[in-house]
Amino acid sequence: MDMMLITAGIGLFVGTVLAFTGAGGSILAIPLLAFFLNMSMTEAAPMALFAVALTSIVATVYGLYAGIVRYRAAVVIGVFGILLAPVGVLLTQYFSNQLLTMFFAFVLMYVATNMWLQSMENSHLKPSKKLPACKVNPATSKLFWTAPCSIRLIAAGSIAGFLSGLLGVGGGFVIVPTLNRVTNLEMKSIVATSLAVTAIVSIVSLAVYSKQYVINMEIAMTFALTTLAGMLVSKTFSHKVPNKIIQRSFAVFAYVLATGLIIKISMY
Repeated sequence: MDMMLITAGIGLFVGTVLAFTGAGGSILAIPLLAFFLNMSMTEAAPMALFAVALTSIVATVYGLYAGIVRYRAAVVIGVFGILLAPVGVLLTQYFSNQLLTMFFAFVLMYVATNMWLQSMENSHLKPSKKLPACKVNPATSKLFWTAPCSIRLIAAGSIAGFLSGLLGVGGGFVIVPTLNRVTNLEMKSIVATSLAVTAIVSIVSLAVYSKQYVINMEIAMTFALTTLAGMLVSKTFSHKVPNKIIQRSFAVFAYVLATGLIIKISMY
């Protein structure tokens, strides 16, 4: 019972973070599960993926209803993510938990740094960015694809898929910045498209994990459902908090968790 209550508490917290930060916030799930439930990376990863899959599917349905998901971009990114996700899962068998945890900690620090830098950019007036590699045609509202754009989206999908399988992360922290750099899509469309890709890739990663490892479905379901509940409830008031405060709070908390992971594995 204590474990289930802790799991539910973590799920509600992660769901709240997702509501405020959007794609990428689920990366906090694994360190929290590792600390409070004493899970290894290969135990925590499928739990996180279960929650990521459920919340991403719900968000994608909303995005499709609102007409803000870019189908072609999602398919291109998703296909390569699907191809690389099983590779990441299979590689977990050849790395120790300490090595996977250390790698995850560095990835978490990278995400935290990017979030902090983004908060600094948002606090100043920026010059308009140069012409993107893949821009929207105002006449048709469709993306005009170029070779540089395609290459970058393929690379983003491959990296996101690989990390999804290896570390159990959604991959939004890779896809969202890439789409923001190479397209002139609105942020709501970028996030919706990223979530559509995340839904597909996380389901594939979870399926491969289920064949390689035993997953505690009771904990996984509890965590996923409470994460979804936390996200839906918090979404109603998340817009009231300034982005700068959200981004910097996330960055600081992520740094603390990453440092804690490094200290934890150094004690073994």
